[in-house]
Amino acid sequence: MVATGTVVDVSFGAPDRRAVASVATQFFVNGAIFASFIPRLPEIRDRIGVSTGGLGVLMTVALLIGLGGSISSARLLERFGTRITLIGGAALLVLTLPFIGFATTPVVFVLALGFMAALDVVVDVSMNLQGSWLSARRHAPIMNRLHGLWSLGTVIGGLAAARLAASGVSLQNHLLGVSVVLAAALVFVSRGLLRRDEHVDNSEHSAEGQAPRNRLPLVTLAVGGALAIIVELVSNDWAAFRLTDDFGASPGFAGLGFVAFTTGMTIGRFSGDALQLRLGQDRLATGSVVVATIGLTGAALTPNEYAVLASYVLAGLGVSTFFPKLYDDAAQLPGKRGAGLAALTAGSRISGLLIPAVVGGLASTSLSVGSATGIIVIPSVLAFAALAFVSPAAWTRNR
Repeated sequence: MVATGTVVDVSFGAPDRRAVASVATQFFVNGAIFASFIPRLPEIRDRIGVSTGGLGVLMTVALLIGLGGSISSARLLERFGTRITLIGGAALLVLTLPFIGFATTPVVFVLALGFMAALDVVVDVSMNLQGSWLSARRHAPIMNRLHGLWSLGTVIGGLAAARLAASGVSLQNHLLGVSVVLAAALVFVSRGLLRRDEHVDNSEHSAEGQAPRNRLPLVTLAVGGALAIIVELVSNDWAAFRLTDDFGASPGFAGLGFVAFTTGMTIGRFSGDALQLRLGQDRLATGSVVVATIGLTGAALTPNEYAVLASYVLAGLGVSTFFPKLYDDAAQLPGKRGAGLAALTAGSRISGLLIPAVVGGLASTSLSVGSATGIIVIPSVLAFAALAFVSPAAWTRNR
């Protein structure tokens, strides 16, 4: 082992290629799960009988429940390993999805979403660890494309949700069907995953196996995750409200706001690995922040629904590389397995606790949804840029 956290140089054989296919499928499945109901949140809001602000509070409570996933993920990984943890968490995640569709009260909605949020963290950490290990073994970046498959899952799931909503298909039947399809995909996933976890050098750790003495990388990963999730979460969750509440769009058209953003993310992530090799990490990061800022500003302030859709695509392109880089750095951080990812996900989940209530509260005032989201996302993307470029060594691993 080497101190940078890279894995031993080994040949990339057929088992590794099968593992890549399995991990890639799981990324797609995870994206499709949440995209199946997020475009129909306005419908869910009306079904459980709450206001837009009330829905934001409920989502905050659910994310608070989900924070337990960040707290327990490292322990679960130490006890069961990434393969068992991923399979068990993903199976429960798929089985819980239909409860969102059948929820008619705020309590049922909060409990179902909270349990899904906790499971999502556990699965998220497991699949990113396996993906990062496979990327290092392959000696070529694949993390952007893996996250691209997550985004592709959100695009397909979001398009299906918008189409089914426009066709009058009930939310219950929709989510039951999605659950069955994704459960079948998990059978394929379980067969190819890495059966043995990689380990990194613990020489920088105390004898008791505690976290590194220098906690700055963990703190900055948490802050980076908090800022990145604000930009992504607001654009994902509130795109439909931007179109329905500000422009009076139909449910079918409103769902395209979510699809536009995730389409941009998908394109950006599938091209991100090639761009990284061509431009280098610094130039790619600079370009990503500039494009994201332009797109997010347009999505929040443009007074035309079609221009808003175009802006969401541009915003997705810029934001697309934020999390793949953070996840790869966190996965390769020397020390206790999963510590970097636990810090990253904890930061993003804690930030996610506040965002729904804050945006919902702002949108319930005289502000438009566009203004409410702009107040949140534009400063966040600029702060992320400052964190990345003022002190990049603080949250990147040594190379």
